[in-house]
Amino acid sequence: MDLLTAVRNLRAVIGQDLRELADRYGVTVWAGDRKNKGWAGQVIECCLGLPINSTQAPNGGLWELKIVPLKRNRKGQLQVKETMAITMINPDQVANTPFERSHLLAKLKTTLICARIFESQAETRSLLYMVGTFNLDDRDLFAQVRADYELIRRTIQTRGFEALTGAMGVLVQPRTKGPGYGSISRAFYARTAFVARILGLEP
Repeated sequence: MDLLTAVRNLRAVIGQDLRELADRYGVTVWAGDRKNKGWAGQVIECCLGLPINSTQAPNGGLWELKIVPLKRNRKGQLQVKETMAITMINPDQVANTPFERSHLLAKLKTTLICARIFESQAETRSLLYMVGTFNLDDRDLFAQVRADYELIRRTIQTRGFEALTGAMGVLVQPRTKGPGYGSISRAFYARTAFVARILGLEP
């Protein structure tokens, strides 16, 4: 199944309660008092007729599924709840690769985003709200993502990998990623404003 087919098929599920679908497909949401953090993604995979697989891309690496939670603000408007990890940063690769040939751009082009409405930690209900992709046809959007990447690239080249901070980047930021405090691994993250723009939501 290619990316466009997956998007088309999932749009038929928009508005349905993923929690109810989890019960239908036998996806575990809670095991005692421990929540399966990947349950929503597993439900989406089931909707596509794919085997549940938390360690690999759903289609053998051709595209990747990302689940984005939305929450309502004080005005009742939906907004992106948190930043979204895109891909790990390999400092040598980034330092030697311009944006147009970067792993970051390749990932953005092959990512399927499913936005679900997060209502509470109890996860008794969660509607699938929107399905989309990172469409970078917008020149201004493309230019800003490119500028963010090149800033990160120059920083690695001139100051070293350790100089990267989450304060960098307008749409894409470098952030620590890994278990425990003091992790030195870093990944590219889409800021909430970037994800909101892709989904057509106000940041």
